[in-house]
Amino acid sequence: MGLGSASARTKLIAAGALALVVLAAILIPLLVKGSGNGGAAGGPTPGSGPAVNPLTGLPGSAGRIVAVKIDNIVYARPQTGIDSADVVYAIEVEGGLSRFLAVFDANHLPSGGVIGPVRSARESDLPILQQYGKVAFAYSGALSKFLPLLARADVFNASPTQVPNAFSRSGDRPAPYNEYVSPAAVLQKYPDSAVARDVGFRFGTAPAGGVATASFTARMPAASFTFTWDAAGGKYLVAMDGKAAQTTDGAQMGAPTIVIQKVAETTSPHGFRDVPSQLSPYAPTVGSGADVVLRGGRAYAGSWSRPTAADMTSYTFDGQTMTFAPGQLWIILEPA
Repeated sequence: MGLGSASARTKLIAAGALALVVLAAILIPLLVKGSGNGGAAGGPTPGSGPAVNPLTGLPGSAGRIVAVKIDNIVYARPQTGIDSADVVYAIEVEGGLSRFLAVFDANHLPSGGVIGPVRSARESDLPILQQYGKVAFAYSGALSKFLPLLARADVFNASPTQVPNAFSRSGDRPAPYNEYVSPAAVLQKYPDSAVARDVGFRFGTAPAGGVATASFTARMPAASFTFTWDAAGGKYLVAMDGKAAQTTDGAQMGAPTIVIQKVAETTSPHGFRDVPSQLSPYAPTVGSGADVVLRGGRAYAGSWSRPTAADMTSYTFDGQTMTFAPGQLWIILEPA
């Protein structure tokens, strides 16, 4: 058939338009479906909606990370700035005592400008931090035998040796419990500190099940943490060694989700000794084990897994991914 007549051309244009309508009807639903949230609960996939911080599950973009080693012996209490942390790890140190490794996103650093009191790094810190990428790690110092390992580690070392202007001492308490760090000064020194990324946490509605639990205590040989559900505040209030855990602004520490991660506590793989007569404790976070997740006044007994140091840590309950409540997260590395 020729295309010379106006009638023929009109019919051809109409047929083409109809074909485009049909094609659009097929493709548009597929494209919309593909742009929705994907994967496990915890936030939208990149570019699919409002930004959600991967460490807290709260709305907002991810910022650069600074991790700080914070003392927790009785003389170091109350601490400063820890309530602004995204994630707080409690780790056993010499004598069965505990110390904190707190992870902060630069987008919400403490308003007071300092964190502390800062204490020395430990061997257990490095595998934990490996999940976060190459981040700035602030600490007061370390065993001389541990320093070469720290220097080789995939972190930006931020002790007073590397960033002297970031550290200061307070006259309110005696050394060594009076050293504080400015996270902003650390991040200014290390502008390439890794941005907060997915380390395995998933946020969402609590799963069915669990056991109503108003209070739960985790223990180390010479330390204890008791978490009591405060329904009005929507978080667990923290007591340490039987006393309410306060910050320097007078508030009681607390978080909406607590993970008691049971680890096969052992001694230093490199033979480090913080006390001459005994090897330093070491809390392995690569492997697997049991855990208890506290959220919403219920306890969920499940398990954690991190097959290799390059992997994220996954948490499961009753055969499914365990979801956390958005907000600050505490992880207690309790000896199994």
